[in-house]
Amino acid sequence: MKSLLTAAALSVIAATTAFAEPAVGVWKTQVDDGAYAHVNMAPCGGSLCGVISRTFNNTGEYKSANIGKKLVWDMKSSGGGKYKNGQIWQPSTGKIYKSKMTLSGNTLKVSGCVGPICKKQTWTRVK
Repeated sequence: MKSLLTAAALSVIAATTAFAEPAVGVWKTQVDDGAYAHVNMAPCGGSLCGVISRTFNNTGEYKSANIGKKLVWDMKSSGGGKYKNGQIWQPSTGKIYKSKMTLSGNTLKVSGCVGPICKKQTWTRVK
């Protein structure tokens, strides 16, 4: 009986892990205007959102006023590691871009456009 309960519990854990959002975790952005951030990506409602958790510049970690602010929101999974219909904020300009992301292993390609102006970054997984 004990082994049956253990097997059932492991099945539930495996099923939960299989349906976990693959882009959830902490991501390091590329340098923008001399600084970069760690972004904590997590589910928010039916979407994926990212909040700035740490900031760094050429002298190391520093306490930016942007810590705790949403950088990514409304990102919807479209399967196969692709996300679309999101928004992304660029702290150095204050602009908000329509955004999409593509996950490949420990790399997250993030792009966003405001009208004809588009920008891209490649983020790496921290954890």
